[in-house]
Amino acid sequence: MTKPMFRADHVGSLLRPAPVAAARNAGKTGAELKAVEDAEIPGLIAMQEDVGLKVVTDGEARRAFWHYDFMGMLDGLEMVDTNRDALGFKGATISIVPQVTGPLSFPADHPMLDHFRFVAEHTKVTPKISIPGPSAVHFRVTPENNLHKPYADQEAFFAAIAATYRDAVNAFYAAGCRYLQLDDIFFAYLGDPEQRAIRAGMGHDPDWLIDRYAWMLNEAIKDRPADMTIGMHMCRGNFKSTFVATGGYDAAADAIFNRTDVDVYFMEYDTERAGGLEPLGLLPKGGKRVLPGFITTKTPELEDMDALKRRFEEASKYVAMDQLGIAPQCGFASTEHGNAITPDDQKRKLELVVRLAEELWDDA
Repeated sequence: MTKPMFRADHVGSLLRPAPVAAARNAGKTGAELKAVEDAEIPGLIAMQEDVGLKVVTDGEARRAFWHYDFMGMLDGLEMVDTNRDALGFKGATISIVPQVTGPLSFPADHPMLDHFRFVAEHTKVTPKISIPGPSAVHFRVTPENNLHKPYADQEAFFAAIAATYRDAVNAFYAAGCRYLQLDDIFFAYLGDPEQRAIRAGMGHDPDWLIDRYAWMLNEAIKDRPADMTIGMHMCRGNFKSTFVATGGYDAAADAIFNRTDVDVYFMEYDTERAGGLEPLGLLPKGGKRVLPGFITTKTPELEDMDALKRRFEEASKYVAMDQLGIAPQCGFASTEHGNAITPDDQKRKLELVVRLAEELWDDA
């Protein structure tokens, strides 16, 4: 069986169409909001097709946050506003945190199954959905917010998260999904000295967490059908063009490349905060693919084509060009607020992704 694989791709989130943003700002919810989303998402899909992408998403236009919406729709998990900064972005504040209040599970009627079906019904190319990876649940549910007593045993908590995601993978496959992306950004966070110190202060050794996060991810995906592609995105935070973490992939590279059955890796590489390209040398030879994010979504300036090609020349010292592709470093709107760019900037970035892929690979 052939898995969907692409040289030109993107992480998933797009700037929210103005009518969707206006409806949310006006307090519309339920069927009234859904009607606006249903009317606008086909335009987002068409834009992606028009620039030449062979894989499209709904831009996460039905979400407020890239991860919290999905997590809040799980059984046993609730979102709570702390009224204080909870996530540590540089220059921006988010006060919402998740709490585990009972046994975790993936409900058969999780709304994002229908979100995927909508995309599949409205595109001529491959539909993809991005959801937060298993590490997002553990990393965001800090010990004081883990209120379900049996999960005080960390191994029991890890096992419950893995089982929940295994059910999610199976449910998305049954809904027709053949390309599922897991945003497991916290592997990258754990390369940041400050983030590592915070986790150590919670009693969690950062390298042990990387090991357990890789185990959770692999447990969730290892038995998927052979024609299902699993993508994995890593970054260091993205909210209104701000960030949280700084540090390379050195601590996590072996775990993500060699201890998980992931097919495609979306890796932030638009600034020096992401470290060097040397960790790419740990990617095993074969069918796995890395899409280094040399094109940023945080600023509107369009990258120089020749400079991008030079970045790929450097990357090819560590991994064969046949195992590379291109995608932007992150989403354009990881939250409904969006980055400090315009829809035109966004489109030009995606056009650049496609054009660069066409120039670098014969099979783009």
